[in-house]
Amino acid sequence: MPNTYTKGIPWLRFMDFITPKADRFSILKEILEAAGLDYSVLSISGNRHFLVGLQEDKDYLRRRPIMLVAHYDRAEGSPGANDNSAGVFLLLETAMKLKKDGVKDWNVVFTDKEEIKSGESIQTQGAYSLGESLKKTEMKNAGIFCFDACGTGDTLIISTTVDYLRNKDGTREKLRESIGELRTLALDTARDLRMDKVLLAPTPFSDDAGFFRAGLAAQTITMLPTEECIRLVTELRRDHQFAIQLISAELKQDSRTLSFPETWRSLNSPSDSHLRLTPQYFRSVVRFAEALCRG
Repeated sequence: MPNTYTKGIPWLRFMDFITPKADRFSILKEILEAAGLDYSVLSISGNRHFLVGLQEDKDYLRRRPIMLVAHYDRAEGSPGANDNSAGVFLLLETAMKLKKDGVKDWNVVFTDKEEIKSGESIQTQGAYSLGESLKKTEMKNAGIFCFDACGTGDTLIISTTVDYLRNKDGTREKLRESIGELRTLALDTARDLRMDKVLLAPTPFSDDAGFFRAGLAAQTITMLPTEECIRLVTELRRDHQFAIQLISAELKQDSRTLSFPETWRSLNSPSDSHLRLTPQYFRSVVRFAEALCRG
């Protein structure tokens, strides 16, 4: 990534992180220590999640701290540059800035096993068992924002995927209200930052699905190039079933349509390399994540 934005901690380890045989857990651990970020490892159901920035003041857990989430696992055979190495490194940078500025009421979680294989249920996702554990603690009150595939594009996508899950399965009124509050906070934050390229749209499953199944509200944030957004919106308006197919990624191998964003089509494949990333837009993602925590 020939861009001055990607120099220094944590970015100097990015290319190591996306190599075929990378021990991503160990590299992430080394980055956290080099950055001076406090963390703990949560081992749940065979998965290892990093919890970063937990405050000593336990009272903040009784409020509603912001939890920024990015999964650090990747699909087998894929470099995982956009899905989700970029999201991990953008939140590492965000955590460094928040700590430096003394911002309170936030934490960052790097989740394991977001990627599930064909035939596996959402209950096997790392976010599901993590969510089940969080519900037993004061951290159940956190406002969860999942940053996934945020490394390509200039348009902020605020996902509406959980709306389709909610409509299909039904949900408790409190959970519905929590989802609405997170959506509103995301929109208000983008407006306050004067971000002029923002879209509400369904996206492929992320950790939001696992958290939702566990009974926790979560809002996914992603990025897409403008031209892909235009085609996406056009198809969503034309075909009401397109959203359901898109969420489950059924169209990724379907040559009948070019409406499925090319950025998402490349995910979980060998083509998800650093060459597809757009570092010139990374700063806007970090600014947005920071602003969510600063309130």
